[in-house]
This record gives sequence, structure tokens and C-alpha cells, in this order.
Amino acid sequence: MIAFLSSESSFPPLDKALTEPNGLLAIGGDLSPARLIDAYRQGIFPWFNENEPILWWSPDPRMVLYPKELTISRSLRKSINKNSYHIRTDSQFATVMQACAAPRKNQPGTWIHPEMVAAYSALHEIGLAHSVETWIDDELAGGLYGIAMGKVFFGESMFSRKPDASKIAFVYLVRQLLQWEYVVIDCQVKTAHLASFGAREIPRAEFSQILNTWTQSKALGKKWDFSFMNE
Repeated sequence: MIAFLSSESSFPPLDKALTEPNGLLAIGGDLSPARLIDAYRQGIFPWFNENEPILWWSPDPRMVLYPKELTISRSLRKSINKNSYHIRTDSQFATVMQACAAPRKNQPGTWIHPEMVAAYSALHEIGLAHSVETWIDDELAGGLYGIAMGKVFFGESMFSRKPDASKIAFVYLVRQLLQWEYVVIDCQVKTAHLASFGAREIPRAEFSQILNTWTQSKALGKKWDFSFMNE
């Protein structure tokens, strides 16, 4: 049975999540920074359409990428080696979210609506949510955003306006997280796109153990800077 949250109530145990639809755990609550931090530390994330109740999810299995397992295709490696771009971080966070919300082929709507942009922008202001951006000819060409807690990065969404722009941003993200000794990148649910980078599914229980160990360590808590990667 799905739990209905008030602004004060806690999330139910993860084993109460539905198997169909996979991972639906609770309805309601709010998108305050405290609520989102509590959710992500448990492996729970919000995903719902505009003007609908907040839906909270914790799918089983969970798609993750271990930074050391990053796979880069030959064609993407060629795009990276061209050096016709610059990587910036946290310079246009809300713009990146809004670009991720833009209509896509075979996708009737978006879950990245103004309420979500406002909620994650609040996390950005306190140094937990970040954007990684690919700029070409001084224009934002692609990028991604997500949440960093301890040694875990929770990826949320990506967009591209130029070929491979979001993929380039993702590769730079993974390389930097590897240097910072992050242990895992949460990719939420399986897609062929993520699998092409080396992401794979693990049991939810295993993912929870990782979070219990690694989200409690001190987060950077500030804006990111990858500028040295452009040198």
C-alpha cells in the first residue's frame, strides 16, 4: 500500500515500494531541501508531472555507474579530442534544468517543471546540486545536472543542442568524480544510453548499503570548478 506523506511524516521503508510501477514508494509531502536531502540519502527521488501530487520512487534494481568502469566509444573519443568546446560548471544551473525540460521526440511531457526547477535550484544555492556544461562558440550546447552527497553523485537529466555535447559533459563529470574519489554515480533506471557508458544494474539493497556508507561523508558544499580541465 502506498504511503501518503504530510509535510512532517517520514518515508516508509524501501521494501514497501511497489514492483509495478517499479519503485513507487510514497505520494505527497513537499520538495523542501530537508525533504530532498533525506530522500536522496535513502535512494529515493521525486518524479511526477506538473499539477499532480508528488510521487517518490526507489526502483529495484538500480542503474549505477562506477567511475572506474566508464566506457567511451571511439566516435565520442574523437569528439572529445577535437577540443572545440569548453567545460563549465555551475555557471547556468537553472538554464541547464530548463533545457533538460525542453520537448523531446516521443516524449509527450516533462517532469522538470517550474516546481522542480525551484526545488533543485535551492539545493544548488547550498552547494549540493550541480551542473556540468559544454559550451561551443560561447553558447551552451549541452550538459547535465544532479546532486552530490558525500562520495555519491545522483544524476538527474541531460540535454544536447549539438552532437555529443551532453556526452562530453558526462565524460568530464565522471573523470572529475574519479579524481575526487567518488564511489558511484546513480543513474536511477536502465536505459541503453547509460548502459553504453558502462552503467549497470545492482539490487536496491546493495545500493542502499552504498548510500549508508558514503552519503554521510562530508560533501564539498560549494560550487564546482572544472576550469583546469580546459587548460
